Amino acid sequence: MDVILHIGAHRTASTSFQHFMRAHAGPLAGHGVGFWGPGRTRTGLLHGVADAPVSSAQARRSVGRVRLNLNGAERRGANVLIVSDENLIGTPRRCLRARALYPEIGLRMTRLHAAFAPVSRVVLQVRSLDHWWASVMAFLVPRGGGIPPAAAMEQIASATRSWRHVITDLACACPDSEIIVSPFEVFGSRPDLLFSQMAGRDWPLGGNPDAFWLNQRPLLPKLRQVVEQRGGDATLLPTGDGRWQPFTDDQAARLREAYADDLFWLRAGADGLARLTQDPEPAKTAKTLVVGHDLRGHGHDGSARRLAPTR
Repeated sequence: MDVILHIGAHRTASTSFQHFMRAHAGPLAGHGVGFWGPGRTRTGLLHGVADAPVSSAQARRSVGRVRLNLNGAERRGANVLIVSDENLIGTPRRCLRARALYPEIGLRMTRLHAAFAPVSRVVLQVRSLDHWWASVMAFLVPRGGGIPPAAAMEQIASATRSWRHVITDLACACPDSEIIVSPFEVFGSRPDLLFSQMAGRDWPLGGNPDAFWLNQRPLLPKLRQVVEQRGGDATLLPTGDGRWQPFTDDQAARLREAYADDLFWLRAGADGLARLTQDPEPAKTAKTLVVGHDLRGHGHDGSARRLAPTR
């Protein structure tokens, strides 16, 4: 049985993907595809696996519990098992507290990889850092999180850790697994395409993929209302009705540049550590050369550089 771990990240439409998979559980089971989402993984199945166990005995019991469930899925006819839970690599609150992207991913994924071994693929969806951090903060405010001070914004914007470092830690923790990285900007609204890339197969499952766009970040009016209801200072949030962008223009530009560097590294091969998925349905028609121009080359450059005809 091929085990595929979809580890998020948070705020990259992982909830939408999980809802899509549950909605198509019947047809997928008929194709031999099983699915475990947070409803399965957060009810004690992974207790003492991802987080550090309190003792070696608990570690053995935790791994044994996972192995028993894997054997059960295989007996029920699953040839492929997709395990999707963004909390496998940590939580947004821990990231914000550390002012860093998933600082514990290496240790957590080492333990998870050993429990689920062999793991065929590990799938990570990444997002532009300025929008990712802004979405994380907007997500945490209604859940009791505070509004980070300006010093925290500068610390995050100046941090050297980016998705490249997260992927490198992931590759070290899962050396025998194929690591697939997908950009949120391409696959965030298309869980069907993400599933095809993840499973390595193209099964038309039907339905409207846009119907599964869930758990979007709250807008500024909602955030101000939440802060006021709990007695906080809503004036710390900007005015307006759109999304909250807590970074200055300069800070956001630095985060976008770091993300662009990450994508460049991934497109260049990611040092052999991971594979970047490409858009299987490009929105723009590819440009082709005019007939006859495809035969031109370096030999035709000489005349084009002359300012005037020579005698």
